[in-house]
Amino acid sequence: MKVLGIESSCDETAAAVVDVDKSILSNVVSSQIQNHERYGGVVPEIAARAHMDQIQFITQKALDDAKVTLSDIDGIAATCGPGLIGGVIVGMMAGKTIACMADKPFIGINHLEGHVLSPRLSDNIEFPYLVLLVSGAHTQILIAHNLGHYELLGTTLDDAVGECFDKVGRMLGLPFPGGKHVAELAAQCKDITAAEKQFSLPRPMVGRDGCDFSFSGLKTAVLRYVTDNMSQDDKIMLAAAMEKAVAEIMNNRVKNAISIFNQRYGNNGDKKPYLVTGGGVAANQTIKDHLVRLTKEHNLIFTAPPPVLCTDNAAMIAWAGIERLKKGWVDSLDVKARPRWPLENLKRE
Repeated sequence: MKVLGIESSCDETAAAVVDVDKSILSNVVSSQIQNHERYGGVVPEIAARAHMDQIQFITQKALDDAKVTLSDIDGIAATCGPGLIGGVIVGMMAGKTIACMADKPFIGINHLEGHVLSPRLSDNIEFPYLVLLVSGAHTQILIAHNLGHYELLGTTLDDAVGECFDKVGRMLGLPFPGGKHVAELAAQCKDITAAEKQFSLPRPMVGRDGCDFSFSGLKTAVLRYVTDNMSQDDKIMLAAAMEKAVAEIMNNRVKNAISIFNQRYGNNGDKKPYLVTGGGVAANQTIKDHLVRLTKEHNLIFTAPPPVLCTDNAAMIAWAGIERLKKGWVDSLDVKARPRWPLENLKRE
Protein backbone atom coordinates (compact mmCIF):
# COMPACT_ATOMS: atom_id res chain seq x y z
CA MET A 1 0.00 0.00 0.00
CA LYS A 2 1.37 3.40 -1.02
CA VAL A 3 -0.08 6.82 -0.18
CA LEU A 4 0.70 10.23 -1.67
CA GLY A 5 0.71 12.89 1.04
CA ILE A 6 0.36 16.65 0.55
CA GLU A 7 1.14 19.29 3.20
CA SER A 8 0.58 23.08 2.90
CA SER A 9 -0.61 24.27 6.30
CA CYS A 10 1.98 27.03 6.77
CA ASP A 11 4.97 28.07 4.66
CA GLU A 12 6.24 24.74 3.30
CA THR A 13 4.78 23.19 0.17
CA ALA A 14 5.42 19.47 0.55
CA ALA A 15 4.54 16.15 -1.04
CA ALA A 16 5.71 12.62 -0.27
CA VAL A 17 5.07 8.99 -1.12
CA VAL A 18 5.21 6.49 1.75
CA ASP A 19 4.75 2.71 1.69
CA VAL A 20 2.88 0.68 4.30
CA ASP A 21 6.20 -1.02 5.17
CA LYS A 22 7.33 2.44 6.45
CA SER A 23 9.61 3.13 3.50
CA ILE A 24 9.69 6.85 2.65
CA LEU A 25 9.94 6.64 -1.13
CA SER A 26 10.08 10.41 -1.55
CA ASN A 27 9.77 13.47 0.67
CA VAL A 28 9.90 16.80 -1.19
CA VAL A 29 9.70 20.13 0.66
CA SER A 30 9.76 23.62 -0.85
CA SER A 31 10.47 26.31 1.76
CA GLN A 32 9.19 29.89 1.53
CA ILE A 33 11.63 31.47 4.01
CA GLN A 34 12.92 33.97 1.46
CA ASN A 35 9.34 35.08 0.69
CA HIS A 36 8.66 36.01 4.32
CA GLU A 37 11.97 36.99 5.92
CA ARG A 38 11.63 40.69 5.06
CA TYR A 39 8.38 40.74 7.09
CA GLY A 40 9.81 38.88 10.08
CA GLY A 41 7.02 36.29 9.96
CA VAL A 42 4.77 34.28 7.66
CA VAL A 43 2.33 36.42 5.64
CA PRO A 44 -0.75 34.23 4.95
CA GLU A 45 -1.62 35.66 1.52
CA ILE A 46 1.97 35.40 0.28
CA ALA A 47 2.14 31.83 1.60
CA ALA A 48 -1.07 30.83 -0.18
CA ARG A 49 0.12 32.26 -3.50
CA ALA A 50 3.45 30.46 -3.18
CA HIS A 51 1.63 27.18 -2.51
CA MET A 52 -0.40 27.69 -5.68
CA ASP A 53 2.77 28.30 -7.68
CA GLN A 54 4.55 25.21 -6.31
CA ILE A 55 1.94 22.54 -5.59
CA GLN A 56 1.77 20.91 -9.04
CA PHE A 57 5.55 20.76 -9.47
CA ILE A 58 6.19 19.48 -5.94
CA THR A 59 3.52 16.78 -6.21
CA GLN A 60 4.84 15.54 -9.54
CA LYS A 61 8.41 15.56 -8.21
CA ALA A 62 7.33 13.41 -5.26
CA LEU A 63 5.88 10.85 -7.66
CA ASP A 64 8.95 11.01 -9.91
CA ASP A 65 11.40 10.67 -7.00
CA ALA A 66 9.46 7.66 -5.73
CA LYS A 67 9.53 6.19 -9.25
CA VAL A 68 5.77 5.63 -9.21
CA THR A 69 2.74 6.86 -11.12
CA LEU A 70 -0.74 7.56 -9.79
CA SER A 71 -1.78 4.07 -10.83
CA ASP A 72 0.65 2.73 -8.19
CA ILE A 73 -0.87 4.91 -5.46
CA ASP A 74 -3.59 3.50 -3.17
CA GLY A 75 -4.78 6.75 -1.60
CA ILE A 76 -4.28 10.51 -1.48
CA ALA A 77 -3.83 12.15 1.93
CA ALA A 78 -3.81 15.93 2.31
CA THR A 79 -3.71 18.26 5.29
CA CYS A 80 -7.19 19.76 5.84
CA GLY A 81 -6.23 21.77 8.95
CA PRO A 82 -5.36 23.28 11.29
CA GLY A 83 -3.26 26.01 9.74
CA LEU A 84 -3.32 29.13 7.59
CA ILE A 85 -6.58 28.58 5.78
CA GLY A 86 -5.44 29.84 2.37
CA GLY A 87 -2.54 27.42 2.27
CA VAL A 88 -4.61 24.55 3.67
CA ILE A 89 -7.17 25.02 0.90
CA VAL A 90 -4.51 24.91 -1.82
CA GLY A 91 -3.09 21.57 -0.69
CA MET A 92 -6.47 20.07 0.15
CA MET A 93 -7.96 20.97 -3.22
CA ALA A 94 -4.91 19.60 -5.02
CA GLY A 95 -5.34 16.33 -3.14
CA LYS A 96 -9.05 16.15 -3.85
CA THR A 97 -8.49 16.87 -7.55
CA ILE A 98 -5.88 14.11 -7.85
CA ALA A 99 -8.09 11.67 -5.93
CA CYS A 100 -11.07 12.45 -8.18
CA MET A 101 -9.14 12.25 -11.46
CA ALA A 102 -7.28 9.06 -10.48
CA ASP A 103 -10.32 7.48 -8.78
CA LYS A 104 -8.42 7.01 -5.52
CA PRO A 105 -9.64 7.31 -1.90
CA PHE A 106 -9.13 10.72 -0.30
CA ILE A 107 -8.05 11.01 3.34
CA GLY A 108 -8.28 14.41 5.04
CA ILE A 109 -5.50 14.65 7.63
CA ASN A 110 -5.24 16.76 10.75
CA HIS A 111 -1.75 18.30 10.58
CA LEU A 112 -1.20 17.73 14.31
CA GLU A 113 -2.13 14.06 13.98
CA GLY A 114 0.63 13.84 11.39
CA HIS A 115 3.12 15.00 14.03
CA VAL A 116 1.63 12.67 16.67
CA LEU A 117 1.89 9.63 14.40
CA SER A 118 5.31 10.39 12.90
CA PRO A 119 7.16 8.41 15.66
CA ARG A 120 5.20 5.35 14.54
CA LEU A 121 6.73 5.85 11.09
CA SER A 122 10.30 6.45 12.27
CA ASP A 123 10.53 4.36 15.47
CA ASN A 124 7.73 1.76 15.40
CA ILE A 125 6.16 3.18 18.57
CA GLU A 126 3.07 1.35 19.81
CA PHE A 127 0.04 2.93 21.49
CA PRO A 128 -0.36 4.29 24.11
CA TYR A 129 2.36 6.94 24.41
CA LEU A 130 2.87 10.45 25.72
CA VAL A 131 3.33 13.24 23.17
CA LEU A 132 4.90 16.69 23.46
CA LEU A 133 4.06 18.83 20.40
CA VAL A 134 6.29 21.90 20.18
CA SER A 135 6.22 24.13 17.12
CA GLY A 136 5.77 27.70 15.98
CA ALA A 137 2.00 27.47 16.29
CA HIS A 138 1.37 24.71 18.84
CA THR A 139 2.58 23.66 22.29
CA GLN A 140 0.61 20.72 23.66
CA ILE A 141 1.00 17.62 25.80
CA LEU A 142 -1.24 14.69 24.88
CA ILE A 143 -1.79 11.02 25.46
CA ALA A 144 -2.05 9.10 22.20
CA HIS A 145 -4.37 6.30 23.35
CA ASN A 146 -4.97 4.91 19.87
CA LEU A 147 -5.40 6.01 16.29
CA GLY A 148 -7.75 9.00 16.32
CA HIS A 149 -8.04 8.95 20.14
CA TYR A 150 -5.92 11.73 21.64
CA GLU A 151 -6.38 13.25 25.07
CA LEU A 152 -5.16 16.81 25.61
CA LEU A 153 -3.42 17.19 28.99
CA GLY A 154 -2.09 20.72 28.55
CA THR A 155 -1.61 23.53 26.05
CA THR A 156 -0.19 27.04 25.97
CA LEU A 157 -2.32 29.79 27.44
CA ASP A 158 -0.72 32.42 25.17
CA ASP A 159 2.28 32.04 22.84
CA ALA A 160 3.50 28.76 21.41
CA VAL A 161 7.09 27.93 22.31
CA GLY A 162 8.24 28.22 18.69
CA GLU A 163 6.64 31.64 18.43
CA CYS A 164 8.49 32.67 21.59
CA PHE A 165 11.82 31.53 20.11
CA ASP A 166 11.13 33.32 16.82
CA LYS A 167 10.16 36.59 18.53
CA VAL A 168 13.24 36.49 20.75
CA GLY A 169 15.30 35.92 17.62
CA ARG A 170 13.77 39.03 16.08
CA MET A 171 14.53 41.02 19.24
CA LEU A 172 18.17 39.97 18.97
CA GLY A 173 18.36 40.89 15.29
CA LEU A 174 18.71 37.30 14.08
CA PRO A 175 17.55 36.02 10.67
CA PHE A 176 14.04 34.62 10.16
CA PRO A 177 12.96 32.12 11.39
CA GLY A 178 14.64 32.99 14.65
CA GLY A 179 14.28 29.77 16.66
CA LYS A 180 17.15 27.90 15.00
CA HIS A 181 19.41 30.95 15.21
CA VAL A 182 18.63 31.50 18.91
CA ALA A 183 19.71 27.89 19.57
CA GLU A 184 22.92 28.39 17.56
CA LEU A 185 23.67 31.57 19.51
CA ALA A 186 22.95 29.89 22.85
CA ALA A 187 25.29 27.02 21.95
CA GLN A 188 28.20 29.50 22.02
CA CYS A 189 27.65 30.19 25.74
CA LYS A 190 30.52 28.82 27.83
CA ASP A 191 29.03 29.52 31.29
CA ILE A 192 25.28 28.99 31.63
CA THR A 193 25.40 29.76 35.37
CA ALA A 194 26.86 33.20 34.66
CA ALA A 195 24.28 33.72 31.89
CA GLU A 196 21.41 32.99 34.27
CA LYS A 197 22.91 35.28 36.90
CA GLN A 198 23.31 38.11 34.40
CA PHE A 199 19.87 37.66 32.87
CA SER A 200 17.37 36.53 35.49
CA LEU A 201 14.35 35.20 33.61
CA PRO A 202 11.02 33.85 34.93
CA ARG A 203 9.69 30.31 34.55
CA PRO A 204 5.94 30.87 34.04
CA MET A 205 3.64 28.09 35.34
CA VAL A 206 6.51 26.11 36.90
CA GLY A 207 5.41 24.55 40.18
CA ARG A 208 1.72 24.77 39.39
CA ASP A 209 -0.61 21.82 39.02
CA GLY A 210 -1.59 20.65 35.55
CA CYS A 211 0.27 20.66 32.26
CA ASP A 212 -0.50 24.05 30.71
CA PHE A 213 2.23 26.38 29.44
CA SER A 214 2.76 30.12 29.26
CA PHE A 215 5.57 31.88 27.37
CA SER A 216 4.35 35.47 27.02
CA GLY A 217 5.90 36.58 30.33
CA LEU A 218 9.25 35.02 29.44
CA LYS A 219 9.25 36.76 26.06
CA THR A 220 8.48 40.11 27.71
CA ALA A 221 11.25 39.60 30.29
CA VAL A 222 13.76 38.99 27.49
CA LEU A 223 12.62 42.18 25.75
CA ARG A 224 13.41 44.22 28.87
CA TYR A 225 17.06 43.20 28.64
CA VAL A 226 17.49 43.95 24.93
CA THR A 227 19.21 47.23 24.04
CA ASP A 228 20.18 48.83 20.72
CA ASN A 229 23.90 48.61 21.46
CA MET A 230 23.89 45.14 22.97
CA SER A 231 27.22 43.31 22.56
CA GLN A 232 27.45 39.93 20.84
CA ASP A 233 28.60 38.33 24.11
CA ASP A 234 25.51 39.65 25.88
CA LYS A 235 23.29 38.32 23.09
CA ILE A 236 24.89 34.90 23.50
CA MET A 237 24.34 34.95 27.27
CA LEU A 238 20.73 36.13 26.94
CA ALA A 239 19.92 33.50 24.31
CA ALA A 240 21.38 30.79 26.54
CA ALA A 241 19.48 32.00 29.61
CA MET A 242 16.24 32.10 27.61
CA GLU A 243 16.77 28.60 26.16
CA LYS A 244 17.52 27.20 29.63
CA ALA A 245 14.32 28.79 30.99
CA VAL A 246 12.27 27.19 28.22
CA ALA A 247 13.85 23.79 28.86
CA GLU A 248 13.03 24.01 32.57
CA ILE A 249 9.45 25.05 31.86
CA MET A 250 9.10 22.07 29.50
CA ASN A 251 10.54 19.71 32.09
CA ASN A 252 8.18 20.83 34.82
CA ARG A 253 5.06 20.59 32.67
CA VAL A 254 6.07 17.24 31.19
CA LYS A 255 6.86 15.87 34.66
CA ASN A 256 3.23 16.51 35.65
CA ALA A 257 2.07 14.83 32.44
CA ILE A 258 4.20 11.77 33.18
CA SER A 259 2.47 11.43 36.56
CA ILE A 260 -0.93 11.48 34.86
CA PHE A 261 0.21 9.01 32.19
CA ASN A 262 1.64 6.62 34.77
CA GLN A 263 -1.64 6.64 36.68
CA ARG A 264 -3.35 5.37 33.50
CA TYR A 265 -0.69 3.06 32.08
CA GLY A 266 1.97 2.61 34.76
CA ASN A 267 1.32 -1.09 35.25
CA ASN A 268 2.03 -2.18 31.70
CA GLY A 269 4.21 -5.18 32.46
CA ASP A 270 7.88 -4.96 31.45
CA LYS A 271 7.10 -2.62 28.57
CA LYS A 272 8.52 0.87 29.11
CA PRO A 273 6.26 3.72 27.96
CA TYR A 274 7.46 6.38 25.53
CA LEU A 275 7.57 10.15 25.58
CA VAL A 276 7.80 11.36 21.99
CA THR A 277 8.22 14.89 20.69
CA GLY A 278 7.22 16.43 17.39
CA GLY A 279 7.28 19.84 15.74
CA GLY A 280 10.17 22.06 14.76
CA VAL A 281 11.25 22.91 18.33
CA ALA A 282 11.71 19.17 18.97
CA ALA A 283 15.05 19.56 17.16
CA ASN A 284 16.39 21.86 19.92
CA GLN A 285 19.25 19.97 21.58
CA THR A 286 19.04 21.71 24.98
CA ILE A 287 15.35 20.85 25.33
CA LYS A 288 16.07 17.29 24.19
CA ASP A 289 18.86 16.86 26.76
CA HIS A 290 16.59 17.97 29.60
CA LEU A 291 13.79 15.64 28.47
CA VAL A 292 16.16 12.68 28.12
CA ARG A 293 17.27 13.12 31.75
CA LEU A 294 13.68 13.53 32.92
CA THR A 295 12.43 10.39 31.19
CA LYS A 296 15.33 8.32 32.53
CA GLU A 297 14.44 9.45 36.05
CA HIS A 298 10.83 8.29 35.52
CA ASN A 299 11.57 5.04 33.66
CA LEU A 300 10.29 6.22 30.28
CA ILE A 301 11.96 6.10 26.88
CA PHE A 302 12.43 9.44 25.12
CA THR A 303 12.41 9.59 21.35
CA ALA A 304 12.01 12.16 18.61
CA PRO A 305 11.73 11.56 14.89
CA PRO A 306 14.69 12.69 12.77
CA PRO A 307 14.66 16.47 12.10
CA VAL A 308 13.25 16.00 8.60
CA LEU A 309 10.13 14.47 10.18
CA CYS A 310 9.92 16.97 13.06
CA THR A 311 9.43 20.05 10.90
CA ASP A 312 6.43 20.34 8.57
CA ASN A 313 6.61 17.62 5.92
CA ALA A 314 4.34 15.45 3.81
CA ALA A 315 5.80 12.07 4.79
CA MET A 316 4.01 12.31 8.13
CA ILE A 317 0.78 13.21 6.29
CA ALA A 318 1.16 10.22 3.97
CA TRP A 319 1.83 7.95 6.96
CA ALA A 320 -1.26 9.24 8.80
CA GLY A 321 -3.15 8.51 5.58
CA ILE A 322 -1.84 4.93 5.56
CA GLU A 323 -2.87 4.36 9.19
CA ARG A 324 -6.37 5.63 8.46
CA LEU A 325 -6.69 3.88 5.10
CA LYS A 326 -5.83 0.53 6.73
CA LYS A 327 -8.89 1.01 8.94
CA GLY A 328 -11.06 2.12 6.04
CA TRP A 329 -11.29 5.66 7.41
CA VAL A 330 -11.59 7.64 4.20
CA ASP A 331 -13.31 10.95 3.53
CA SER A 332 -15.73 12.26 0.96
CA LEU A 333 -14.63 15.05 -1.35
CA ASP A 334 -16.85 17.54 0.46
CA VAL A 335 -14.70 17.48 3.61
CA LYS A 336 -13.90 21.06 4.62
CA ALA A 337 -10.68 22.90 5.35
CA ARG A 338 -10.39 24.04 8.97
CA PRO A 339 -8.18 26.78 10.40
CA ARG A 340 -8.73 25.20 13.84
CA TRP A 341 -9.18 21.49 14.38
CA PRO A 342 -8.60 20.06 17.89
CA LEU A 343 -7.11 16.59 17.99
CA GLU A 344 -9.76 15.53 20.50
CA ASN A 345 -12.35 15.68 17.68
CA LEU A 346 -10.77 12.87 15.64
CA LYS A 347 -12.04 9.78 17.47
CA ARG A 348 -14.14 7.40 15.37
CA GLU A 349 -16.24 4.51 16.57
